[in-house]
Amino acid sequence: MTFQNIIADLKARKYAPFYLLHGEESFYIDQVTDYIEENVLSEAERGFNQTVLYGKETDFITIVNAAKRYPMMAEYQVILIKEAQSLEWNKDAAVSVLHGYLENPLNSTIIVFDFKHGKFDKRKKVYKLFQNKGVVLESNKLYDNQIAGWITDYCKKAGYKMQSQAAALMAEYLGSNLSKVVNEIEKIFLNTPKGKEIGVDDIQKNIGISKDFNVFELNKALAYKNVFKANQIIDYFIANPRSNPAPLVFGALATYFTKILKYHYTEDKSKNGLTKSIGVGYNFVDEYITAGRNYGKWKVFQIINLLREYDMKSKGVDNPNNSMGPLLRELVYKILH
Repeated sequence: MTFQNIIADLKARKYAPFYLLHGEESFYIDQVTDYIEENVLSEAERGFNQTVLYGKETDFITIVNAAKRYPMMAEYQVILIKEAQSLEWNKDAAVSVLHGYLENPLNSTIIVFDFKHGKFDKRKKVYKLFQNKGVVLESNKLYDNQIAGWITDYCKKAGYKMQSQAAALMAEYLGSNLSKVVNEIEKIFLNTPKGKEIGVDDIQKNIGISKDFNVFELNKALAYKNVFKANQIIDYFIANPRSNPAPLVFGALATYFTKILKYHYTEDKSKNGLTKSIGVGYNFVDEYITAGRNYGKWKVFQIINLLREYDMKSKGVDNPNNSMGPLLRELVYKILH
């Protein structure tokens, strides 16, 4: 079942007796859980009828015993199992207790299993029971090239429009953790009138990403072999280490040069062909074409190896002083020459 369908049913007060929310992306798991926690019961009903348990601190017997209780002065009772991945799912004797309940659940009880940081084993009998008698949501992580589009869609649904470059800048800087991305988007919403187009300036003002000195602009300077601009940006990074941490810089560079490598292996080098194979917006393809011409296939392999080497050095390997300034300058010099 999709996230949108689950939320639509919840809003219509169509409840399942139990929910299995699993996958590597926590955002949708949290969204469904939070909605159930905040909306199924009234504030007055929650005191007697809403229970929060944690996988590390509970077991299936406790969960089933709680599930068999009837609600007090309410239509439903809600049981939320957070960190459900820590339960003893691999012990058949323990899980068999849950099997019996899932086969014949109490309609007045709603149980939510939050199984995070990985997918539930679909081969297990208990998974089939979740599917047949309850609701299952598999929350998958988005690919890096999907984040900018996701940001644009999120803003549109909230009544805002975001410039493609602003969305790409956010995606480059914040990565694929949707909870983190949404937190930053909501900061922008607080300071932006509805209907106004959100641009790069708004990103700079509300999130603290410089519109001229960021990883996005560093990638572009390297693509066009603009030595002066690249070194200007590195100087800014060194002067502002908190807003430009080493893992972010190395991660963004690695993603960028991996896309340039994809350029070299793409047979259809038309702009439409490259848009599909590289996974970037049509308006950004020219930059990758230039980068592909400036950096041959074997040079890109060398750069990716350099990034791995300097990422390790940034973590103290063969770099006891752990000084980022000289490392960044040296890395950019080796990329450009």
